[in-house]
Amino acid sequence: MDQPATHHHVLIVGGGTAGISVAARLRRKGVQGIAVIEPSETHDYQPLWTLVGGGCATAAQTRRAEAGLIPEGVVWVRASAVGVDPESKVVTLNDGARHGYEYLVMAPGIQLDWDRIDGLTETLGQDGVSSNYRYDLAPKTWDFIRTTRSGSAVFGMPSGPIKCAGAPQKIAYLACDYWRQQGVLDQIEVHLVLPTPGMFGVPVFAQALEKVARDYGITVHLQSEVTVVDSAARTATVTDLSGEGTDRTLPYDVMHLVPPQSAPDWVKASPLAAADNPDGYVSVDKHTMQHTAYPDVFALGDAGSTPNSKTGAAIRKQAPVLVENLHARMLGGQPTASYDGYASCPLTTSRRTMLLAEFDYSMEPAPTFPIIDATRPRRDMWYLKKYGLPAMYWNGMLKGVA
Repeated sequence: MDQPATHHHVLIVGGGTAGISVAARLRRKGVQGIAVIEPSETHDYQPLWTLVGGGCATAAQTRRAEAGLIPEGVVWVRASAVGVDPESKVVTLNDGARHGYEYLVMAPGIQLDWDRIDGLTETLGQDGVSSNYRYDLAPKTWDFIRTTRSGSAVFGMPSGPIKCAGAPQKIAYLACDYWRQQGVLDQIEVHLVLPTPGMFGVPVFAQALEKVARDYGITVHLQSEVTVVDSAARTATVTDLSGEGTDRTLPYDVMHLVPPQSAPDWVKASPLAAADNPDGYVSVDKHTMQHTAYPDVFALGDAGSTPNSKTGAAIRKQAPVLVENLHARMLGGQPTASYDGYASCPLTTSRRTMLLAEFDYSMEPAPTFPIIDATRPRRDMWYLKKYGLPAMYWNGMLKGVA
């Protein structure tokens, strides 16, 4: 077998939120010989795409050059990973190059499986169908919302883990609030299609969201999923997931769909994938972030198997734990830092209010500020979403200090 062309002390696959955060923290510990594999020349703050789709921010505000975010002293490998051999400690790139490592951090993000909804790919960005899960489509969402004055609106969430599981609801509420301001909400029949048995996994937040949906007059379809889009007929097939009901067809004038998601195909096919996980996520100990079979491999973020919401807030708590445990491994010790499953979902409920749902593996509220009642939509949380969190992201998380 050919020897790798390049060898690194620490090789990080992915230059998104997780990869850059880990690289920055490792550099702050004085770790040398770090490389980040990332093909994109731009870096997006994706949580703001909901506000772009709701007409409350611009796409340009969410994007910066990747080159300006790579920590000093870290090598940027501008290519895509397509394979990994943890036995030989080699990652293969799309250009055929092979990179060896002593320690590997997997942070390749998540794959958007648009084609798993029949008919969706062909109509995305056209005829009223859009999704805030892509930079170029989020502005289209707003175009369709602001030009809709009557008819039917469908907002759908797929089954299975997705990044930011609150996003399918957030855009529905932003749209309804806009239509109410315009005096046309009562002319639009709004449907929210969710695969889950409730509005949210944490009961106290589910109750708050049920009230929001009722206030807007939204018809909520639980344990249901949009599986087919017929753009010619302008209808969506909604499949019942409970086994007790029947499929139905909903007409739409505007529709926002979130694609089904999974680990990247090359990760699914690798030895790092969790054997008992059909979506192919990297198998890690849910507390230490260390791989369950290869002790020199760690993973975090959307491609990891941790049973929590796939959010940037989760990465913010995972990154310091991973770095502490990886550093301990480098020094010959054992992982001692522990991640408790913290994640948060900033749920915009109108164009001026937000509900900040924070929780951990216990699926109980885990508020950062216990003195603030975070179980109801608040105006101050809206400012946190629009201004505070982006500032913390660019100036704190990506620099390894927050």
